Amino acid sequence: MSKQRLVITAVLAGQSQSEVARRYGVSQGWISKLMTRWRLEGEAAFEPRSRRPHHSPTAAPSETVELVTALRQRLDNAVGIAS
Repeated sequence: MSKQRLVITAVLAGQSQSEVARRYGVSQGWISKLMTRWRLEGEAAFEPRSRRPHHSPTAAPSETVELVTALRQRLDNAVGIAS
């Protein structure tokens, strides 16, 4: 049984979140998020989630990336470097 299922089962059995957090070595905040997710989604709460950020505010604009890539290819071709 996964730790997530054990934690949810323990909380639903009446143990406090702080007791469960100490027993399983997790934070109380994590348990709160897990319980909220379980209440909203049910069994889907146990599915693995992507850790990829939803956005990258410091990423270069795609136009800039395309321009730099094109310039690098042109320079590589000018000096005879195979890419």
